[in-house]
Amino acid sequence: MTLLLDSFWRALAYCVRPRVIALSFFPLLLMVAMALGWGYFFWEDTLDWVRGALESSLFVNNVWGWLQSVGAGSLKMVLVPLIVVFSVTPIIVVLSLLMVAVLMAPALTLLVAERRFPQLEHKHRGSLWFSLLWSLGSTVLALIAMVISIPFWLVPPLILVIPPLIWGWLTYRVMAFDALAEHATPEERREIFKRHRPWLLGIGVFCGLLGAVPSVIWASGALLVTMFVILVPLAIWIYTLVFAFSSLWYAHYCLAALQALRAGKTPVPAPPASNPGNLMGVEALPLQDDKSTPRNPS
Repeated sequence: MTLLLDSFWRALAYCVRPRVIALSFFPLLLMVAMALGWGYFFWEDTLDWVRGALESSLFVNNVWGWLQSVGAGSLKMVLVPLIVVFSVTPIIVVLSLLMVAVLMAPALTLLVAERRFPQLEHKHRGSLWFSLLWSLGSTVLALIAMVISIPFWLVPPLILVIPPLIWGWLTYRVMAFDALAEHATPEERREIFKRHRPWLLGIGVFCGLLGAVPSVIWASGALLVTMFVILVPLAIWIYTLVFAFSSLWYAHYCLAALQALRAGKTPVPAPPASNPGNLMGVEALPLQDDKSTPRNPS
């Protein structure tokens, strides 16, 4: 718990460093360009497709008829943008996470290593391609889990639990791996994952809950069309900062855990084999020849 809180406050302090804020703009520019490009070319077509799909459903038409009867027919205009927004949000989250993992995580881990762990040996066992494959594989598994779990979202409490757990698991898999990629051997990485898995997963779930804040801003941008251009980049930047914070948190935690692991496995030097009397760490006395030892005549 001490390591968890210590790494949390250190990561929070690092987030206000000018270098970290400057690095957060690189994924932001790419994500904003992609989001605005999609909104400019496909927003209206997507709304029309979703609206047509809803109008072809008898169940949805009955619900809309009931809403109009109780004076809430205006919700029909809000529902379509909300469906589009909540459908696109997981894609934005995953792309933001991958952007941070590729463009920011190595630089943030290097920053933490230079300032806190300059004596920690770089094993250089991880490669960029292997890290990318690891992130993509974890992302595919998370998306499959997300699709399978959609029916459970109809139960009100579960919709507040399942998505943060899935995003937390994905964040833990990607960020913890990147934090140890340059310093730890595969054996050390597996050992740290084994010893600290509950805490590492807890960090990911906490950051997954923080990721719900930009979703509210993103949804507001869909409803307030006049503010869409401003609120959507703001939401994406908050996504970027949340994942940058999680990368720093994992870097502080994992590198400190790696340092403790190596310190705990420092081998004790064995006694020299040439002196058989020193097996217990006690200096042996020289043996004396019986013939040369004078005897007491009495």
